[in-house]
Amino acid sequence: MLPNMKALIGAIILFRIAGSLPAAAAPLPVEEVAAGVFVHVGVAAYADRSNKGDVANMGFIIGADAVAVIDTGNSPALARDLRDAIRQRTSLPIRYVINTHMHPDHVFGNGAFLDDRPDFVAHANYQSALMGRADAYQRRLEEDLGAEEADKAVMVPPTLTVGDKRELDLGGRPIELVAWPAGHTNNDLTVMDRTTGTLFAGDLVFQRRLPTVDGSALGWLRDLDKLTAMPAARVVPGHGPASAPWPDGAADTLRYLNTLVGDIRALQKEGGTIERASVEAAASERQHWNLFDEDNPRNAVTVFAELEWE
Repeated sequence: MLPNMKALIGAIILFRIAGSLPAAAAPLPVEEVAAGVFVHVGVAAYADRSNKGDVANMGFIIGADAVAVIDTGNSPALARDLRDAIRQRTSLPIRYVINTHMHPDHVFGNGAFLDDRPDFVAHANYQSALMGRADAYQRRLEEDLGAEEADKAVMVPPTLTVGDKRELDLGGRPIELVAWPAGHTNNDLTVMDRTTGTLFAGDLVFQRRLPTVDGSALGWLRDLDKLTAMPAARVVPGHGPASAPWPDGAADTLRYLNTLVGDIRALQKEGGTIERASVEAAASERQHWNLFDEDNPRNAVTVFAELEWE
């Protein structure tokens, strides 16, 4: 047999073998928004099997000695992909896993990092808020992603909590954590990487996907008033593009909340009902947001009840 014929047959065999193997999973895409600061962007949708629960932003910061993870996503499988993305970039120990609040799309991946033995860091109110809804969150995960993923999810309690402010060091790289009064939730925590001026705002800042009020709309506005005064170069929102200039990145969230509160106050002044509020409040915002029709009625009902006590 001629040498070139042998080569051709060998190539055909290799092609057939390769074609019979399962395709390797694509690595989790992450964007380096500043030196040593990486973000994975979730899709602006509800969690389900088609998107594998990948609906919230996750990130990590690499220092000289260690790594901090900020939010771990909606499932252990997604968090393992995040861990792989970290390991593609550094072998430094993962010292901290920081949860910006207790919603499942930000914390259900925590268990994927247990073997790293990090400190799990959260707001002082985090654990009680999470446990108050643990059963409901577990059922939702099973409905959205299936029993197998739900069974693997572990609600890891924090080993470090923040009641006001706390500084962590990744090795010549200080990060500042701030615990906020009730806003998006009653356990919102932000992370500032001082080296690059990158602010991880969690769900105190939304972009493209409609903000959801699970705490206090008035408190959220007060939080944002103080948060936007903090010096930062960019913000990583809980949902939306990987980063945006600061404080401009908070503008959409502020506009929506102010519109929602203003519309409901006007309705209440004229004796309007909560049912009207669920239909009419913040209707002018519809064109600006994904999931508006799904989430705005619930926001309106929540805020109507809050403002009745003004």
